[in-house]
Amino acid sequence: MKKLTIEDKTFNLKDIKQLYPAGIVKTGYEDETTEVSLEWIEIESKGRVEIVGYALCIVVEDEKKEIFIYKSRDELDIAMGEVARQLR
Repeated sequence: MKKLTIEDKTFNLKDIKQLYPAGIVKTGYEDETTEVSLEWIEIESKGRVEIVGYALCIVVEDEKKEIFIYKSRDELDIAMGEVARQLR
C-alpha cells in the first residue's frame, strides 16, 4: 500500500480525501487565525491581512484534519516538493 510521510506522520494514500497548501492569517479577532488559499494571498490580500505562517493540510477518511505549519513560503514549498517526490 502506497504511503505518504510528512514530518513524523505517515498516511495511507487511499485514506487521504484532501491535500492542500494554505496560508494562515489573523482574522482580526483576538489571536484567532484561519486558513486561506495561496492564490488568494498572492492575488487578493495585498497587505490587507497579516500572514502568520503557511500550512500543508491533509483531510483523511474519517474527516480528521492534520495541519503541518511552516514559518515561511519557502519552507512550505520545500515540504510540497517532498510530497510530490513521494507521489511519483
